[in-house]
Formats: sequence, structure tokens, C-alpha cells
Amino acid sequence: MNTESGGTLAIDLPPVLSFVVPCYNEETNVRALYDRIVAVMGSCEETWECICVNDGSRDDTLATLVALQNKDRRVRVIDLSRNFGKEAALTAGLDHAKGACAIPLDADLQDPPEMIPELVARWRAGYEVVNAVRLSREGESLLKRASAHLFYRFFNRISKVPIPKDSGDFRLLSRPVLDALRQLPERRRFMKGLFAWVGFRTTSVSYHRAPRQAGQTTWSYVRLWRFALDGILSFSDAPLRVASYLGIGVSVLSFLYALDLLVQTLLFGNPVKGYPSLMVAILFLGGVQLLALGVIGEYLGRVYDEGKARPVYIIREMVQRSNTDL
Repeated sequence: MNTESGGTLAIDLPPVLSFVVPCYNEETNVRALYDRIVAVMGSCEETWECICVNDGSRDDTLATLVALQNKDRRVRVIDLSRNFGKEAALTAGLDHAKGACAIPLDADLQDPPEMIPELVARWRAGYEVVNAVRLSREGESLLKRASAHLFYRFFNRISKVPIPKDSGDFRLLSRPVLDALRQLPERRRFMKGLFAWVGFRTTSVSYHRAPRQAGQTTWSYVRLWRFALDGILSFSDAPLRVASYLGIGVSVLSFLYALDLLVQTLLFGNPVKGYPSLMVAILFLGGVQLLALGVIGEYLGRVYDEGKARPVYIIREMVQRSNTDL
């Protein structure tokens, strides 16, 4: 049996829990997250590992993670070749999780590690997926909270696979779920949707989401909009149907307008119509056509990306622990 600072660990036993932490410019947060995980797991009997995925950070995140790995062999560091985005980094961590279940955690400590025992208890009770549902979102603007609230409900209206309302990536995923996720080949990954799509026995726990511990979020409103669009287009063909229905509606209105013109011509002659009404009709039809082409283009672009079959992420290095015992 080998010992680590901060506790005793039998490293010959496989981990039961795998914590997966995507990291992008989180040097001010990762050490505090590690300390809270150690404090929580100190009262648990489960063996664990913490997989930290450095997603092309530009600060000292990688150096901080390597120092933690050298301090505690339960920490494993994966260094991606560039910034692939949170969904790709999360995929990389889940792909390399060795535990009987995995728990994704945000590095900014908005997902409280103190919820881990409750998630594990539900898993021990027989559930294969345990979602953590947010009761509140402290530290976020009213606009961001409102847009998130509307997104979940709009997504569930148009998607064949509903996702749990007000839940993020923070949840427990059992080994069968992890194995199922590895079989999904898509490149543009909306993980919340994929978690729901694979199914399995699911339950939920509730928590209050804390404000970000330190640093600034990299999720601008533009990035959030693109992320929401990826999710909608990945799990629903409703935008295509809307474009079709809009085309049918315009055709019906045009036919009715043609009948109106015919009746007026037969009853009152053929007066010369004005230029403004002609331009309105042309611009309206042109806008509808461009909207339909744009929707088709969004789906076609995703088909193009999937057809290239590039990997979701590329690992620059599986960082090895220093041989120096601390």
C-alpha cells in the first residue's frame, strides 16, 4: 500500500469514482477545487481519481495541474494539443475515466463537490444517471438566467429527446452510460443532449449553484448563442419544418392575393398598382428564401463536418507523474 499526502490510498485498487474536470485558463481555481474534493472524499470510503483536461489554456493552468499530479497520484492530467472547446475536453475526460462511474465538474467551483456523496448514494440505490438540477444560479446576470431558462424549455418543445430542465454537465454517469457515450461518433457534440439520448435509469437531485470562485468566464453571449444553436440543430429538425411551413404559408397567401387581384380586375378593371407594394412583396419573398437557405446551410455545414470524420480532440500529452515522492 502506498500513501499520498492528504490521506492513505491503495493505488492497486481501481477507482470507483472518476471526477472529470475540463480546464481552460483556470489556474486560480483548480487547486481550490482539488482541496474541496479531497475534503469531501476524506469522509467517503470510495476510491477515486480526478482527470483534469487542459483544453489549450494560455495561463499557468497546466503547470498547476502537473504540480497537483506530482503531489497526489489520484490526479491525472490530459493536455490537449489546442483549445477544442469544453464539449471536446469533457469527452476526452470521460473517454479516459477508469472508474465505475464518472462525475463531470466545472473547474470554477460553481458545481459544489459537497454534492458528491448524495450523487453516489443515488447511484448505490440503483440509478445509472443522477442529474444535478439547479434551483438557483447565483452570480449570473438576469439576462443570462432568463435566456438559460427559456433555452431548456424551448429545446424540450422541439426536440424528440428532452433534457432535464436547468441541469448542466454536473451529474453522475455509471459505467454502462460511459460505454454507451463512447459509441456515439458525432464531432459537434452537445453533451447535455447526448447524456439524455443514451437513456438508462435516471433520477435527479437539486442544488443551488454558487457564483464563480475566481477569474472571468469565457462564455460570451455570442458563444452561448452558438452553443444553443448547436444543441438545437443536433437534436431537432424543427427549423427545417418551420422553413417548409413558412414556404407553404407564403404560397397560400400568394394564391389568395392572386384571386383577390382577379376578382378586382373583373369587377373594377385593371388599375396600375403602386411601386411600394411591389417592393414589399419582392423583399418579403426574398427574405423567406434566404431564411430557408440559411437553415438548410446550417444543417449542411454539420453534415460536412461529420463527413470529414476528424477526431473530436487530439491529445498532445498524457502527462506523466514525477518519480519524486512527495
